[in-house]
Amino acid sequence: MAYNVQVCFSPASFPLFRDDEAIVVVIDVLRATSAICTAFEHGVKKIIPVSTLEEAFEYKKQGFLVAAERDGSIVEGFNLGNSPFSYMDEAIKDKTIVLTTTNGTKAINAAKNAHKVAIGSFLNLNTLAEWLCEQERNVILLCAGWKDKFNMEDSLFAGALAEQLLITKKFTSDCDSARASVHLWNFASEDLYPFLRNSSHRNRLGRLNLDKDIRYCLTPNQTFCIPVLEEGVLIKLEKDLA
Repeated sequence: MAYNVQVCFSPASFPLFRDDEAIVVVIDVLRATSAICTAFEHGVKKIIPVSTLEEAFEYKKQGFLVAAERDGSIVEGFNLGNSPFSYMDEAIKDKTIVLTTTNGTKAINAAKNAHKVAIGSFLNLNTLAEWLCEQERNVILLCAGWKDKFNMEDSLFAGALAEQLLITKKFTSDCDSARASVHLWNFASEDLYPFLRNSSHRNRLGRLNLDKDIRYCLTPNQTFCIPVLEEGVLIKLEKDLA
């Protein structure tokens, strides 16, 4: 039996794809899902994703370590945003972090009723593909996009992951957005950084002098971590959860 892989380009479209028996992979390459993977690689214990700044402030008042980003920048009053380099500090080891971002955490919470939600980025591409092939479930690749609109980098990653699933023959797809993502990936895969030169979010982050973040987030297979959502909290996947 072949399982189905679909690509949803935006959380706004997710109700059209929703399947509560599927695994949903949330993708926000620049930078939320890359930061989440990095945080777990560097020893963070849990991440609580929240959609609004109001929720984040409530957690902050309770003494939680809270990270907040809007439009690419750290929100005033918080110590962390969504730069992966912020999560390479020994100070986060064994900590629980509350996280809110412009797009990524909204997408995570949109998918929370799925059989399982996993976090995808170029950083954990191969490990994630191998794990998905073991699960014997339909897969929905949910791109966080930019404020409910299509974006290039998330769709490229969706294409890279969809291609790895499809070539195993364990998956098939009747989804044009999956096919389009694979075509986009095949066109761009030789060198993602120049391909994304004119993309909106690369330019947005470039204006914030975050080129180092962009290059890091586009570099595949830097971690074996797969963060998954369990009862509203992101944890690092352990073997007995697979």
